[in-house]
Amino acid sequence: MDERAALARIADLVPAAGDDAAVLGSTVVTIDMLHERTDFPPGTTRYTQGWRAVGASLSDVASMGADATGAVAVYGAPNFDPDALEGFVRGARDVCERVGAEYVGGDLDDTDEFTTATTAVGDTDSPVFRSGANPGDVVCVTGELGRSAAALDAFDTGDCERGNELFRFTPRVRAGMALAEHATAMMDSSDGLARSLHQLAEASDCGFSVDSTAVPVVDDVEFERALTFGEDFELVCTLPPGAVDAVESIDLNVSLSVLGEVTDSGVLLDGDPLADEGYTH
Repeated sequence: MDERAALARIADLVPAAGDDAAVLGSTVVTIDMLHERTDFPPGTTRYTQGWRAVGASLSDVASMGADATGAVAVYGAPNFDPDALEGFVRGARDVCERVGAEYVGGDLDDTDEFTTATTAVGDTDSPVFRSGANPGDVVCVTGELGRSAAALDAFDTGDCERGNELFRFTPRVRAGMALAEHATAMMDSSDGLARSLHQLAEASDCGFSVDSTAVPVVDDVEFERALTFGEDFELVCTLPPGAVDAVESIDLNVSLSVLGEVTDSGVLLDGDPLADEGYTH
């Protein structure tokens, strides 16, 4: 089974698991695991690894519309090189500080391959789920897509400085909190925009019609690749049409693009079916 099939298999056993994060009262909590072999190209610094790993969990908190409060991480490595360990912790601490959260430590383990598991928590009285989109709403995305694809290209060409810079994304906590006042559904784009739209459509029992010219893509990344590559950690949300002006007047600290509208069924790009393709663990 891939990750989606595994999650579907255990869904009935863990009904409180939630969407991007689980909701416990006013607290949201999420956990992620990343491995050097599959998630960090050669040239990725430990500082970037700490930033990106904790940032991925903070992005889940953001997608629930919650205020990120803290994070912890497991650091597993073949040896505890002091500079590498310190670099990881500094990266984890700095990404937390970027969004007003606090990095409060974690656990150390001896592993054959560098591996990290990260947990982030946040607070909200009104979490936003994937299941509230309604026909007639508009669908939006923050930032630009293809950032991680561009980073991988940079690593592949030996431009590790550029690759590391692109890998250190800002979790959209500020935008998520602001959008939560209006959004009917929301999630992050870690699996890619195409797959995110299918996941939202399934959860909300709806469809989408998206205009390709409205999709923001990082320079030098092909459009189709930006749609499916994933790992961009932007927010995909639906809004009532009347809320767009109100949201655009808010300082989200990131751009917001209206891609199209929510329909009764089907996921369409320029009128044609959009395949359910994206990042798969």
